[in-house]
Amino acid sequence: QLQLVESGGGLVQPGGSLRLSCAASGFTLGSYSIGWFRQAPGKGREGVSCISSSGSPNYAASAKSRFIISRDSAKNTVYLQMDSLKPEDTAIYYCAAGFPVKCEAAEYEYDYWGQGTQVTVSS
Repeated sequence: QLQLVESGGGLVQPGGSLRLSCAASGFTLGSYSIGWFRQAPGKGREGVSCISSSGSPNYAASAKSRFIISRDSAKNTVYLQMDSLKPEDTAIYYCAAGFPVKCEAAEYEYDYWGQGTQVTVSS
């Protein structure tokens, strides 16, 4: 069965860093587009970053200068390095896999989802 598992979330102070991991099993994630989404309390789910099957990355405006998405094919894992974290980055972060025409697609164009990992940025 296809499975995605997020890890790496936690509590961090403003200005700090976290590296989130999205580990795949049951499929080769390099054949898919992989997206990172987040949902803050009281808000809808929004796209943060994604990487296409060709390895091309994309970022939301709020993330492009602070976050880096990468893929390690040998480990079948996609990472999201998050630096200069702000309180407004607080959310549950999800990774998803699918075959959208472009990786920066709406969430409903992704097929497989992890359970999420909590990121809290607070003093």
